[in-house]
Amino acid sequence: MEEILSSGFAALGLPLTKEALAGYRGYYTALEDRNRVMNLTAITGEEETARLHFLDCAALLTAAEFRDRSVIDVGTGAGFPGLALKIAEPSIRLTLLDSLGKRVQFLEETAADLGLTGVETVLSRAEEAPERLREAFDIATARAVTRLDLLAELCLPFVRVGGLFAAMKGPDPERELEEAQKAVHTLGGAVRDVVRYTIPGTEVTHSAVLIEKTAPTPEKYPRRWAKMQKDPIR
Repeated sequence: MEEILSSGFAALGLPLTKEALAGYRGYYTALEDRNRVMNLTAITGEEETARLHFLDCAALLTAAEFRDRSVIDVGTGAGFPGLALKIAEPSIRLTLLDSLGKRVQFLEETAADLGLTGVETVLSRAEEAPERLREAFDIATARAVTRLDLLAELCLPFVRVGGLFAAMKGPDPERELEEAQKAVHTLGGAVRDVVRYTIPGTEVTHSAVLIEKTAPTPEKYPRRWAKMQKDPIR
């Protein structure tokens, strides 16, 4: 795994410290151990985890500036991309948001075992999150949560004006972008860029949709999840 990560970070043009390498090893061990008793991830094994989780998430560091930023990872699951980003860039002040208690417990224990500081976990659905988190972050991230119009309503309320929402998507997000155009504008955002990348050592191409927060999100958003699904902003 260490060789895969070292060559992968080099291919991405990113630095990789000995501490980060050790952190990824510890994270992998925790994932494998806990995955035996709960469904954290379908991606297992050193090579698959290193490439399709760790390097995929690390690629986000090439799309935006994360150093010294406050970041909320919405629907973080097993910690992707948030915890993987924190290992590579320890200066991130990280909040991991998830609605399943067992996942939150795993994240708390793993962050503590890895000696990571500046990590907060929040057990909540995104649309029911504490008010103190509203427009409190430089960056919101999300990976494989839902389609972009719904994701914008879940994530943009967390981002301060001038901040960024970075949505990790597949190779061709154009249709989702088109469907989400009205939602992004209504929620106070503007699409800044779409950064495509190939995961080193694979032929897998993904994209990071970067949405800048240009105005406050109206107070009535986010709505309840059922309402979002029934009546998306389009």
